[in-house]
Amino acid sequence: MAMLFGTTDIAIGMKDSATRVRLFDGPLDLSWHHCATTSDFIADLFALHIQSSRDDYREVRHSIGYLVNELIENAVKFRAPGEITIEAAIDSGCFKVKVSNVVDGETAAEFQNLLSEITVGDPSDLLIQRIEANAADPEMTSSSLGLLTLMSDYGTRLAWIFSPAGESDLVHVETYASIPISKSS
Repeated sequence: MAMLFGTTDIAIGMKDSATRVRLFDGPLDLSWHHCATTSDFIADLFALHIQSSRDDYREVRHSIGYLVNELIENAVKFRAPGEITIEAAIDSGCFKVKVSNVVDGETAAEFQNLLSEITVGDPSDLLIQRIEANAADPEMTSSSLGLLTLMSDYGTRLAWIFSPAGESDLVHVETYASIPISKSS
């Protein structure tokens, strides 16, 4: 049985025009370097659609890069062994991305608990509360600052779908995100 957290209207399938990138486990292992390289590539690719001005291009490239990097880093950090799939598209003035990976059941339960906290209330207020909590306890491991920053400062809409991965304790996680961008033809 699938569980949904967040904005339900963005958690629908990506259109056929989506660009798909897969990160595979291998001899080099998936690392932070792969997150930055992949997010820069996707940001460059999709920011090219913005032709209104150099400043707009930079802002859109930065927003897309930050969003994609945050989602891929979370997928790398918390995943069970296996590939990570990133699908991205521009649709109706929004950049949309879906990041899919597999996690173990315990990680899925902890993440669902975190999501039940950060998807209710005002993201700006929650961000301030988390910053203060992190300052008080530097050992905190599950801060959610990246997700809250995306929601608060970038106007990102987020959704997550958790479903059984067909193996014993594994859970398939799909993270959906949408940010408004300017597009000039």
